[in-house]
Amino acid sequence: MRLGVLDVGSNTVHLLVVDAHLGAQPTPQLSRKSVLRLAEHIDKRGDLAIEGADALVGATLGARRQAKELHCDELLAFATSAVRDARNSSEVLARVKKEAGVDLRVLTGEDEAVLTFLAVRRWFGWSAGRLLCLDIGGGSLELAVGSDEVPEVALSVPLGAGRLTRDWLDGDPPSKRSIEELRKYVGEQLAGPARKLLSPGAPDRVVASSKTFRTLARLAGSAPSSAGPRVRRSLQINGLRQIIGFISRIPSADLAELDGVSSARAHQTLAGAVVAEQAMLALDIPEFELSPWALREGVILRRLDQIS
Repeated sequence: MRLGVLDVGSNTVHLLVVDAHLGAQPTPQLSRKSVLRLAEHIDKRGDLAIEGADALVGATLGARRQAKELHCDELLAFATSAVRDARNSSEVLARVKKEAGVDLRVLTGEDEAVLTFLAVRRWFGWSAGRLLCLDIGGGSLELAVGSDEVPEVALSVPLGAGRLTRDWLDGDPPSKRSIEELRKYVGEQLAGPARKLLSPGAPDRVVASSKTFRTLARLAGSAPSSAGPRVRRSLQINGLRQIIGFISRIPSADLAELDGVSSARAHQTLAGAVVAEQAMLALDIPEFELSPWALREGVILRRLDQIS
């Protein structure tokens, strides 16, 4: 069957179309993004502003039409933290359903952690043993650990790269003081979740997913995306600290010119790097391995499981 997956995130609206059936690896047919930066359209009252809602309706309508043109059997549409956290989310969702004809399912942070964990488990298989998975989004950080396909602990904390950039970093490039304050804050926020994740036992393998982690790994010297998804990519804490020292001193416009850094997310890269660093310290992890599969693939796999 052909599935369309519409991921409404804090930074982008991403349509992924795959041919898939139970027991086979989903085969991508189309991947297209619209950069909306919804998290940056949240006003002081906590509402998604009218321009953000308008852009969301337009992007969702365009994705629905594209999925129809490609003869998708289903369109699995979901939204994450930007829409979830907006005070007027119910009104925005009603507009999207009425004007774009798409019923967006709002995932909880725990839903995101569970589905991402499923995708990472399927990619690495049972040989990964006890698996610890981390994913940095624009609005939140998802963490999960377990030995099966359903994690024993699944958590979401409001430590997304976009959220922290907006709330903590004071310039471009930001001051050393604001970076250190962000480091302290993130470390404090991760202390409790780290204890919960490690209490059932130490992981055998630690895996990170998401665009933020892939960008950081590329800056640290990992293979480019053109090398394909099966090339091993990793990120070590020493390399990560060197990256933080480098990118903290340059404007985001200059950072966006580096290989592997998208212009849409360049300004959030430093905050994402701080979250990755503090997570490694809190969890006592010297290295992450990167997964090419994440939330969207988890949504696909869950749907295939349901229709088997």
